[in-house]
Amino acid sequence: QVQLVESGGGSVQAGGSLRLSCAASGYVLRTSYMGWFRQVPGKKREGVASIVTRDGTPYYSDSVKGRFTISRDNADNTMYLQMDSLKPEDSAMYYCAADDRGNFFAFWQEPSYWGRGTQVTVSS
Repeated sequence: QVQLVESGGGSVQAGGSLRLSCAASGYVLRTSYMGWFRQVPGKKREGVASIVTRDGTPYYSDSVKGRFTISRDNADNTMYLQMDSLKPEDSAMYYCAADDRGNFFAFWQEPSYWGRGTQVTVSS
């Protein structure tokens, strides 16, 4: 089992920045992928960014590419999402997720482990 706790959400004006953190505990060394997803009530959940826990290889959705940066500190079992040039359409509940199945597509479709989420609100 892996436990995930997000922090760092909040309210910011368009063009501003926020940094989300995800503290992981439990069988973290067994995870193969970690990432961030977001969801607005009434809309489909969207994968935002992922990272290979072993080597740090990132992946970004087209909607955030060039504006968001995912990173991790394996020594601290913490993952980050630096969000710059925020837009109102980035407003959502952001969830940290992790997976230990070794398959990116399975992870991107439905991660094994979830945090409870942190709200991000971007005003115009």
